[in-house]
Amino acid sequence: MRRFLYLIITTLLLVQLPEQGGAAVDANLPKDVLQAQHALNSLTKVQADFTMTTTNGQSLTGTFYLNRPGKLRFDFAPPIEDFIVADGRFIYFYDAELEEQSNAPIGSTLADFLLRDDIRLSGDIAVTRIMRAAGLLQITLTQSDDPGAGELILGFDEGSFDLRKWRVIDSLGNITEVELSNVNENPVFTRDLFFYIDPKKVRSYNE
Repeated sequence: MRRFLYLIITTLLLVQLPEQGGAAVDANLPKDVLQAQHALNSLTKVQADFTMTTTNGQSLTGTFYLNRPGKLRFDFAPPIEDFIVADGRFIYFYDAELEEQSNAPIGSTLADFLLRDDIRLSGDIAVTRIMRAAGLLQITLTQSDDPGAGELILGFDEGSFDLRKWRVIDSLGNITEVELSNVNENPVFTRDLFFYIDPKKVRSYNE
């Protein structure tokens, strides 16, 4: 299980799409891509159940929280006590087995793409494939100048254009897929949900 979690976290942290600057370059994007881009930018607050799966078929479940721009959280279902949280500047992974956390600036991770204030599927990001299957519109993204660095595949409901899943494929071919269900786009978040709080200190405080 620990190896499985390691693969998930390294895949999420090491596949990076470039920062986007300057004017949007989207005049020639296909209609489906423009609709997907609009749907992503409209997605500001979300709470959903998630299933996270890798190439070997192992999976974990839990709750996903998104508060754009800048903040997200993955809480894994018991007995897993690990969690991932982005506070607007850094993304943290808490390893409950080791009782340690590791972190990285959001801008150096894949999470930055979903957390940007203005998401654009153009310019430094290239749309390399558009597919339809099982009621989903699937859009594959890579870095324009380094397509071998990895892929991000976004899956949208064909009717509503709601984001239903995403798949990360790193440069070594490792795959991590996150599928959302029971999506609530009007959640109420607690004030400390998107801050890293050391669980050891919480336990000590409650004792």
